[in-house]
Amino acid sequence: MRNGILSVIAAAFFLLPGVSVVHAQQQPAEKRDPNAPDAPQPPGNAAPAEQNKTADPAKPAKPITPVVHKFWDRENDVLFAAVGAGRALDYASTLNLRHRGINEAFLTNSIVNNHPLFATIEVGATAASVGVSYIFHRTGHHRLERWTSAIHAGIAVGGAIRNYGLKSPHPG
Repeated sequence: MRNGILSVIAAAFFLLPGVSVVHAQQQPAEKRDPNAPDAPQPPGNAAPAEQNKTADPAKPAKPITPVVHKFWDRENDVLFAAVGAGRALDYASTLNLRHRGINEAFLTNSIVNNHPLFATIEVGATAASVGVSYIFHRTGHHRLERWTSAIHAGIAVGGAIRNYGLKSPHPG
């Protein structure tokens, strides 16, 4: 029962921030002010309507395209490596925890004691993090793309620190 409650709390801990951030970025169409001015343009960039006034009518105006980074850029490579390293550290710290006779909080002890299964779960968690980042990248949520990996790496390292910090039970 306790493991089930902890699993639900852990799932809510991981999902709630992501859902609330995505929800906060969406603005319903009915709440937009139709009389609101357009977003300000950076200096040196004229609005498309102003570009058409000054441009040669024979040449079509070039559309302004935002600069979008590639998914496998240097920053994502570093973040994904951090997630992988954090998960590897979590794997090692959890095995250390079990060898010291302490029960695992989020998974059953039989899963942690089955080393290939536990390693597969850790690799799957890393792959899921990369997959969620890719979904955010494809939908244009580039900040969330980066934050997904940063938060996941931080939580994995924090869990490993917690595992190593637990006191071993003393035989009495």
